[in-house]
Amino acid sequence: MIRLFVGIELPDALKERLAGICNGVPGAKWVKPENLHLTLRFIGEVDEGRFGDIDAALSAVRAPEFELTLSGIGHFASGKAPRVLWVGVEKNEPLVYLQGKVEAACARAGLESERRKFSPHITLARLNNPPASRLGAFLSGNSLFKSAPFSVEEFTLFSSFLARGGAIHRAEADYRLGAP
Repeated sequence: MIRLFVGIELPDALKERLAGICNGVPGAKWVKPENLHLTLRFIGEVDEGRFGDIDAALSAVRAPEFELTLSGIGHFASGKAPRVLWVGVEKNEPLVYLQGKVEAACARAGLESERRKFSPHITLARLNNPPASRLGAFLSGNSLFKSAPFSVEEFTLFSSFLARGGAIHRAEADYRLGAP
């Protein structure tokens, strides 16, 4: 079995900038800078024999290159407890178009459709009962976060291995964007 997801790699300078704000919240398990990415589609564990079908379907995706800007900080909650700290993505139609194409490719490869609505973000940390005051201070102190626009020229099929020190992501295949 292999655990897969489709994502967009961030520029190294942006990963470093994000890593620079990842502190000050007790109970946060920060994502390693090398693992920061934007997920287009989480696939999960599949039989290694299906890898070729997924790769072939993703190779057929046609979408234009575009620019992306990260903006804002927030969190997702489970019930009332905050669980995930994230940086947001400015509204971007080409990103939504690409995600739809990736979702359709996954369906062609025989994967079950994603039930959750696409909510583009970069996960910064997983949270375990952070003190409300410290989380609030982090959110307000970084609420104006905004990156410079960066070019998205490809998307990537990643494998993910769960290890004691956190997940290890490896790029399995890159897919160039161009004219649709």
